[in-house]
Amino acid sequence: METFIASRISEGNSVFPCRIVINEHHVTLKIPSFFSGDEETIPYSRISSVRIDCPFVGYSTIIIQTTGEGEIIAHGFTKSEVIRMKELILNNI
Repeated sequence: METFIASRISEGNSVFPCRIVINEHHVTLKIPSFFSGDEETIPYSRISSVRIDCPFVGYSTIIIQTTGEGEIIAHGFTKSEVIRMKELILNNI
């Protein structure tokens, strides 16, 4: 299991940065907040594609497309982190 935490200085992550947890069964996106938080778990069987956006300057974004459930978009990671996440997800599909 690997956990990736978005940078606090990236847009939308200043107080409570999002986290992506990747294990052998599923991918979980956790977005904490003051009183509660959102969590979305996607099993590998529901993932249809993984895209990454790595700008020349700034933080990278990972987009996980699912079958029938929309997509997960998480911003604020380094280029090496999103490449590692994509690699882990594709190896488990």
